[in-house]
Amino acid sequence: MEEARRSILKEKVQDYTVTGRESVCELIENFEKAHGFMAGHVARASRIISEMVLDKNVFKIFSFTGNLVATGLRGVIAQLLREGFFNAVITTCGAVDHDIARGVGAAYYKGDWGFDDALLKAIDVHRLGNVLIPMENYGLAVEKFSRKMFEELVAQRKRWSGYELLWEAGRRISDDNSILKAAFERKIPVFVPGLYDGAFGSQIIFNLSTIGLEVDLAEDEKKLVEIVFSSEKLGALVIGGGISKHHTIWWAQFKEGLDYAVYLTTAVEYDGSLSGAHPREAVSWGKIKPSGRTVTVYGDATVLLPLIVAGFKCLLRKNEGPVGGT
Repeated sequence: MEEARRSILKEKVQDYTVTGRESVCELIENFEKAHGFMAGHVARASRIISEMVLDKNVFKIFSFTGNLVATGLRGVIAQLLREGFFNAVITTCGAVDHDIARGVGAAYYKGDWGFDDALLKAIDVHRLGNVLIPMENYGLAVEKFSRKMFEELVAQRKRWSGYELLWEAGRRISDDNSILKAAFERKIPVFVPGLYDGAFGSQIIFNLSTIGLEVDLAEDEKKLVEIVFSSEKLGALVIGGGISKHHTIWWAQFKEGLDYAVYLTTAVEYDGSLSGAHPREAVSWGKIKPSGRTVTVYGDATVLLPLIVAGFKCLLRKNEGPVGGT
């Protein structure tokens, strides 16, 4: 029993103070020393991602939900793709909608959770949490962009895969904070298994009879299967839950699971939801390897993702690894 006790009581919790002059690297180091409660998880997430980035045998997937793209975190997500830290994206149609709308210059505005939604509806303003979106800056902006693009693409050929369609969208966006632009420039496939669940997908359906564009989502799945089976190892940063999270870990099970998995979420596991399920549950399904390096970080991604990114970049510098990916 004494040996078992010694085996777990290895590292002491350490106190730290804040002067206001600390670098973000020092802050993450202090998180690791302090350990409790999510501080240690943020530091561990940074360490796991740095290991994943430095492992050249890993195909790295970035999975996130669409709500984040309505915030300024969109720039950080695009940066991670532009700098080559990830090889594929799995996300939602909402992410595509917000990226296109903002990418063509449609402004989103700062709001408040407590605004009167009946009033907002009366003045044609959508609310996404505490972000305000004028009606014309969402559906109409996506519709105008999409219809023009569809007409141009049909002139080349009628049938397109989903990820090719999104590369073409990225080709037409000049905003450097655009996720789709970054994905196009790095030739990172963006997979949206629920492509019709949003404004962009609706425009495909509405224009079927007039424009004749055909989208083959089976080609996306074939591409994803090819990636999974040809990869030596798999790793993922998964922000949020739902279809983007499940699609990531679902296909990973056919390669015996992810070797690296960092979850960043606000969902809880007590209700049995996929969104709240921890990596240990995915192990039981073969979606994450028992030997996989994993952590779940609870909290708001708009606050925690920048800290995690800063943390793993600090570790890459310390290990003399590349600050950008492959």
